Amino acid sequence: MSLSPSVAVLASRALPVGRYMPGRGAAGAVLEHERLADVVLAALGDAGVAPREVGALLFTANPPPTLQLGFAPFFASRLGISAQAQMLEVSALGATGAAAFDLAVNEVRLGHTEVAVALGVRFESQAATAEAMAAGIRAVGDVDFQSVYGLTPIAWYALDAARYCHDSGATRRDLAAVAVKSREFARRNPLAQLRDPLSLEAVLAAPPIVEPLGLFDVPARGDGAVCIVVGSERRARSGARIAVAGRGYAHDGHHQMGMTPHSMTRLPAARQAASRAMATAGVTLDALDVLELYAPCTITEVLVTEALGLFAPGHGASAALEGRTGPGGDRPVNTSGGCLSRGHPSSITGLYGLHEVVEQLQHHAGERQLPGARVGLALAEGGNYNTALAHCLVREEA
Repeated sequence: MSLSPSVAVLASRALPVGRYMPGRGAAGAVLEHERLADVVLAALGDAGVAPREVGALLFTANPPPTLQLGFAPFFASRLGISAQAQMLEVSALGATGAAAFDLAVNEVRLGHTEVAVALGVRFESQAATAEAMAAGIRAVGDVDFQSVYGLTPIAWYALDAARYCHDSGATRRDLAAVAVKSREFARRNPLAQLRDPLSLEAVLAAPPIVEPLGLFDVPARGDGAVCIVVGSERRARSGARIAVAGRGYAHDGHHQMGMTPHSMTRLPAARQAASRAMATAGVTLDALDVLELYAPCTITEVLVTEALGLFAPGHGASAALEGRTGPGGDRPVNTSGGCLSRGHPSSITGLYGLHEVVEQLQHHAGERQLPGARVGLALAEGGNYNTALAHCLVREEA
């Protein structure tokens, strides 16, 4: 079943992931809305769309440190946008960026507007660590029971890694290969936060964060901003068109730690969401040229590649060590550098993944370009892949 009517990505722009968040009382600070405005205006210019033509704005919800409240209407007024179809701030844990994109596409598909924008900005590099950890602990489990044990999201991923290594025989060296190949892709990406060379030995020698995950197995804090403009087929410019051909959503019935026994390493929601997106687009796993997976830790990428069926259970880590998911491999994954090296401004990570798919399908990815890329999948998670939202984009030649 195909999605109809057709919706295309008209343009996509992103700020290099880095450190933009001003410290308290910093003089001459450039605030969130100012950083985002530059990105949005550039994207609208690429799309040939005037601000007055934007009918819907779907923002990722801003975190508590954001200085400007009432962010969405404030931002729209600054840019001269009078949204007549929809204007919302969206929140869905790690799937927030993908959800904003999903709703923007729906506004066009439902005929509410000819042009919609999914956008977001995230400043978190200098947010208070204690506050961030406290929020993470409250998100992982039942706040009345499990949160008292202080299990952070990264600790939960570490439990995934420990279980996976126990079941599969994989080692820290196998997991470390994911960080190394991610950095190799990031070195080719001007938007990436971390671009210095990274060796397997450096990953293994790095300080531990939560065993068995070390410093380079987990994401650094970063800031960023993204804008993706979508529109009707009529608004698409001549030449190759990037169509939003499929989407899929799934929830496995659990919330991270959960109250009932379930597998920590199977991730059925990831498999189901991706399968639904591919089925709607009429493509198979073998047809995917570009795979951008929300993977905050090395173990997450391993588990998702196995869940999708790229590799057999227990072989996702060894595939990375063998070079299959890195530059020049037969199954390249996260060509942007992913959360580990491109960067992970959490609520907008889903938009960064979609941006990379668009870049690859437009054949604008420079040194990391996958030859002849035509079909891409972006996958985002909520919780510990308890929910998943997938989008399949297809390059259609004129």
